[in-house]
Amino acid sequence: MVAKKTAIQDGDGHNPRWRRREVLRCTLADRVTSVVRALHVSEALVRATIPQDLVKVLCVESRTRYKAEAFTQAFLKNSIKPSSYHNLKTMLTHKAVVLGYARPKKDKSKRKRKRAKGLNARQKRAMKIFQIKPEHQRYELFLPLHELWRQYVIDLCNGLKPTCSPQFVQQKLLKADFHGAIITVVRSKCPSYVGATGILVQEFKHIFKIITKEDKLKVIPKRNSVFAVEVNGFVSHIYGSKFEQRASERSAKKFKVRGTIDL
Repeated sequence: MVAKKTAIQDGDGHNPRWRRREVLRCTLADRVTSVVRALHVSEALVRATIPQDLVKVLCVESRTRYKAEAFTQAFLKNSIKPSSYHNLKTMLTHKAVVLGYARPKKDKSKRKRKRAKGLNARQKRAMKIFQIKPEHQRYELFLPLHELWRQYVIDLCNGLKPTCSPQFVQQKLLKADFHGAIITVVRSKCPSYVGATGILVQEFKHIFKIITKEDKLKVIPKRNSVFAVEVNGFVSHIYGSKFEQRASERSAKKFKVRGTIDL
């Protein structure tokens, strides 16, 4: 069995779908015609001459159609800049055309130029930056620095109460800054260093510089020496051989716990 498609027809024998399409076409044609008529009317109004009664009022002289067109073309030619891309063929001949755009990278060399260059080690030694002048080598001048360091350690150890464990205090002191601390040499392979006490004024990688009560600047090597630091009754011993680092590097270092440490 083959089913045959039958078209639905109205009483006059016409398909209603075709009738709707014809109505739509007629409507669109009417709209286009009205738009074209409006354009012609507006163009006619633009090109129409000014009435004689308004010429004296507006103080404008009416021109003929050809003069008006010539004036309009000359005005547009002088006012509008000619486009450089009007001829695509000449533009694309023997020329590179950018199809994609990427943001230009910032020049890092300019940033580097703005940064001020610091002094190297040789220049610092030549300028004697790290040398303390003899008139400044006085014990009483560094007593305020010691008081600041003492308050700094108390705050670092959460008040440094008597109930604090020695291990907690030692872990905090391992990464603390010792500028301003009063240190004492307890043991050393060089007997002349034993018993030296003073305020630490400079700490380098391998040495301590201290000011004694006799206003003398002493340089004590860290290696083969043991130092004692006392804060509020807590006495901690520093093994200089395991302390040969700068203060800035020591704050980020992890120290290993060892049972016995020899000089």
